[in-house]
Amino acid sequence: MQITEFLKTHYKHFNAAALIDAADGYVAHLNEGGKMMITLAGAMSTAELGKSLAEMIRQDKVQIISCTGANLEEDIMNLVAHSHYKRVPNYRELSAQDEWDLLENHYNRVTDTCIPEEEAFRRLQKHLIQVWSDAEAKGERYFPHEFMYKMLLSGDLEQYYEIDPKNSWMLAAAEKNIPIIVPGWEDSTMGNIFASYCIKGELKPSTTKSGIEYMMWLADWYPKNSGGKGVGFFQLGGGIAGDFPICVVPMLYQDMEMHDIPFWSYFCQVSDSTTSYGSYSGAVPNEKITWGKLDIHTPKFIVESDATIVAPLIFAIILGW
Repeated sequence: MQITEFLKTHYKHFNAAALIDAADGYVAHLNEGGKMMITLAGAMSTAELGKSLAEMIRQDKVQIISCTGANLEEDIMNLVAHSHYKRVPNYRELSAQDEWDLLENHYNRVTDTCIPEEEAFRRLQKHLIQVWSDAEAKGERYFPHEFMYKMLLSGDLEQYYEIDPKNSWMLAAAEKNIPIIVPGWEDSTMGNIFASYCIKGELKPSTTKSGIEYMMWLADWYPKNSGGKGVGFFQLGGGIAGDFPICVVPMLYQDMEMHDIPFWSYFCQVSDSTTSYGSYSGAVPNEKITWGKLDIHTPKFIVESDATIVAPLIFAIILGW
């Protein structure tokens, strides 16, 4: 069986059925002329989501992405340092001393995957400092993802490639120049490194555009792209990657008084954060109606499961695999 045939044969109930419904809703939204935003929280890039997300980008199944700074950089780290990563399948059994030993050997752990500092963080750092410095010397300012695009499209990293480049979603995004929103970029390794250069007086904070400027950009993009079927919202995990961009609709309606602004026209959240008190990640979609993000008629789906399992399967259905 093909993947889609297998899923539609066996995934009939509960979260499995919700997965199928969400995928079918995504396909219907695109077929009716809609556009889609995908938001990436957690460590989806380190989970190598690029193996399916890159093809989604190439086939125009996603028009805009919102992600954490970690996901922005970690896809490129995997591209240039994959063979140096260390997997720790028994991560639940690690002692404090085991964790300290990983640190001493310059590994940073993300669940069962350890990112190599020298081959990943520092390798990107020396190339990013160049694009940051070049922009500042010219009096130019860019968004964090635009600096990443410049670095990727320069070809300077090709000497380090350790995976098939077709599996890098950032490279696919750079080649198509699709927009990326990166709220809270400062909360990432490269954001911390940029801050260190600013503290040392080697760069100016203003060289990198801010989160407020991302929201201003999105506030311009959304009305221009929400005609017809409108823009859908496919959220992996919770947190700032999802909450930041979804708020553009109530902001435009309530604060900019654009009373004809359309709601998001499809919504799906894939998260293992179950419904709980005060949790955005665990909030059911209907709560977003009260915040002016979703309409009462917006198709809404929630799959309470591990996004690293669910997302590639939904993408497989959308891609017809």
